[in-house]
Amino acid sequence: MNGRVGTTLLSQSDRVRVWMITVGPGERVPAHRHVLDYFWTALAPGVSVQHTSDGTTRRVSYERGTTKHFTFRRGEYLLHDLENAGTDNLTFVTVEFLDSANAPFPLTDTSEEES
Repeated sequence: MNGRVGTTLLSQSDRVRVWMITVGPGERVPAHRHVLDYFWTALAPGVSVQHTSDGTTRRVSYERGTTKHFTFRRGEYLLHDLENAGTDNLTFVTVEFLDSANAPFPLTDTSEEES
């Protein structure tokens, strides 16, 4: 399993990974699995469509500064994709906490566009 949950890894320490996620209009970030506690913050307004592993599809609107926190118990995860349904770039910062209930997946050496 690949631990990349963003388009660019900005910083990593023994406690956190900080990601930038940028998705252009009509572009899609492929499905990826979150297993670590994390939060994201939208850096600009926008709209996305997300598909999750349970078959749910949802349309989400963001304002600059919109933030959402996630916590996972051992064995829990969120598997989803992210499609930009708007006319401007979607841009987020995501912070993962490496000391979560689940072990982090290793980061594979792939292009920055893979998630």
